[in-house]
Amino acid sequence: MSNLVKHAEEEMRRAGLYSKDSDYGGMIPEAVMKMVKCLADEGHSGMSHALTMEVFNRVANFKTLTPLSNDPTEWMSVSGYYPPNHPPVWQNRRQSSCFSNDAGKTFYDINDKPLLFRNVRRFFGINLYKMRVSAKVPR
Repeated sequence: MSNLVKHAEEEMRRAGLYSKDSDYGGMIPEAVMKMVKCLADEGHSGMSHALTMEVFNRVANFKTLTPLSNDPTEWMSVSGYYPPNHPPVWQNRRQSSCFSNDAGKTFYDINDKPLLFRNVRRFFGINLYKMRVSAKVPR
């Protein structure tokens, strides 16, 4: 058993992740161990391990490896989800947390900024009517 496999298993046991009372009924460690064993089988050195993990973490979390562009094929209109008088909105196909109001010329990432709502009273069952937002909504 590699040091990485042993370390992963010990840490997850210590955290109680194998318990049926833990998240997803204790099934998370099985999924994690499959990935850990696959990585351990690759036999990476410290440097190649770090590089591999950096790339893996980005793509596995739907992050991009190269900057977003204003290429129209990268952006899809999501304006149909908004009221008819709402300004146009596009969502990036490569990184779904990025939105644009000008077809990708400029954009914002909702994970980088506070999510503010404009002219909305209810959003996913949350009553926003009484909420006060003093900051301007990014355009």
